[in-house]
Amino acid sequence: MINDEQLKAEIKKIESDFHEDLASLVAIPSILEEKKAGMPFGENIDLALRTVLSISADLGFKTYRDPDGYYGYAEVGEGEEMIGILGHIDVVPSGNIGLWNTDPFEGVIKDGLMFGRGTSDDKGPTLAALFATKALMNLGVEFTKRVRFIFGTDEENLWRCMDMYVKKEEAPQMGFTPDSTFPLVYAEKGLLQVILEGENKTDLCFEAGVALNAVPDQAIYHGTRQDDLIKALDKREFPYESHDNEVIVLGKAAHAMATEQGVNAVNRLLIALKDSGQTSKLIDFIAAKVKENPYGEEIFGTLEDAISGKLKFNVGKVIFTNEYERIMIDIRIPVTVPKEAVVKKLKSIAKDYQLTYKEYDYLKSLYIPKESVLVKTLMRAYQDVTGDIESEPISSGGATYARAMDNLVAFGASFPEQTATEHQPNEQIELEKISTAMLIYAKAIFALIN
Repeated sequence: MINDEQLKAEIKKIESDFHEDLASLVAIPSILEEKKAGMPFGENIDLALRTVLSISADLGFKTYRDPDGYYGYAEVGEGEEMIGILGHIDVVPSGNIGLWNTDPFEGVIKDGLMFGRGTSDDKGPTLAALFATKALMNLGVEFTKRVRFIFGTDEENLWRCMDMYVKKEEAPQMGFTPDSTFPLVYAEKGLLQVILEGENKTDLCFEAGVALNAVPDQAIYHGTRQDDLIKALDKREFPYESHDNEVIVLGKAAHAMATEQGVNAVNRLLIALKDSGQTSKLIDFIAAKVKENPYGEEIFGTLEDAISGKLKFNVGKVIFTNEYERIMIDIRIPVTVPKEAVVKKLKSIAKDYQLTYKEYDYLKSLYIPKESVLVKTLMRAYQDVTGDIESEPISSGGATYARAMDNLVAFGASFPEQTATEHQPNEQIELEKISTAMLIYAKAIFALIN
C-alpha cells in the first residue's frame, strides 16, 4: 500500500518536470487548421499530439499514434481490463489578443500561476493526470489493470478524433476525463450545434465570432453606415471601438455552457444594426428572437430540469457573404428535455424568417447515477484529499469526452472555489491547486486499478 505522504513527496519531485512539459505543450498553437496528409486537423495539432506522446514515452508509457493522425494513446499496466483517461490537446483560438497580459502560447509562470491557452482546457489537466500516474509508477505500484491515456485532437470542434478511436480501438471498461471541475460531473446536457442560413439580399459582407462553443468577445464591422451604427451603439450603451474604417463591438468571452457569464458581441452588433435601420433575415431574427437572452427563452420559453438546469443558447459565429447570411449556434439542452422538441421549435421560428436549418453536430446527454461504483470511487478520492464532504456530484452544460464512450465521467481539474478561465483571455491554472489535483488523480487511479 502507499500513503498520502509518499504520494505528496513523489509529486513534489516531479512538479518541475510537469511545469516544463506543460509549457512546451502550451507553446504549440494547436488550433484547427487546414487538413494535410496524415494531419486531419493541421500541422500544429499534429505537432501537439506527437509532443504529448513523446512526453509520455519519456515518462515510461507505451505509446501509439493513429497512422491517420486522429488520436494517440499512452498506456501502462497489464491485464484484460482497462481504465481510460481521455484528454484533448487541441485548443480554441486566443480571441482578442489585446486582452491577454501574456503571450497566449508561451506558458508563462507568474505569482504561482501558469498562463496560456490550454493550461486549464485541457493540456494542463491531462498532463496532471499523466504525471499522477507517473508518481504511482515511481512508487512501484503494480498495475494489474491497464491505464490508457487517450489523447484527442478535435474536442473543440466535431470530435472526429473520438469517432475514429471508437471505430478502430478497444474501449475502456470505465474511466474519466480531466476536463471539467471537481468534485465530479455526473450529468452533462445535450449539445446541439446548428446553422441557420438564408439568401443575402443586402450589401452587408462581414464575419464575426471564432468558435461555436465560445461567447464572442468582439465583433468587427467593416460595412457602410458606420455613423448610424455608432449612434445605435451609444443609445444602447454597448461598448465599442471605432478606428481605421471599422467598428469593433465589444463583449465578454465565456464558454457556451455558461452563456450567462458572457456578453455576446455578435448579438449586440446585429441588434445595433437593426436599430440603425439595416435589416436582413438574420438581423431581424437576432433582434426579435435572440436579443441578449442567454437561455433562448424568446424561442423556446423556459426549458430546464432539476438535474441540469436551464437550456443555454449561444450565437458563436455570423457570416455575411455576397450569396448568403449565416449564423452558427451552440445549444446546451437539459438532460430530460428531448432534442426533438428543441429542433422542432427552432425550425419553426427559422422558417418564419426564411432561414433554413442544418444540424452541424450533436452529442447526446450524459447521466451516470451517483450510486455507481465509478462515481463513488472517484468521489472518495476527492474527499480523502480535500476533506470536502459537503460538495456533491454536479451536472454541467459542458460537453466533455465523458460521453464519447460508456461509463465515463468528467473529474476535475478545477476546484469548486476557482473561477473558470477556459476559452477566455488570460486562461490559467494555479500551480498549487493542480498539484492537489495530481494527488487526487493518483489516489483515484490507484483505487480504480485495485
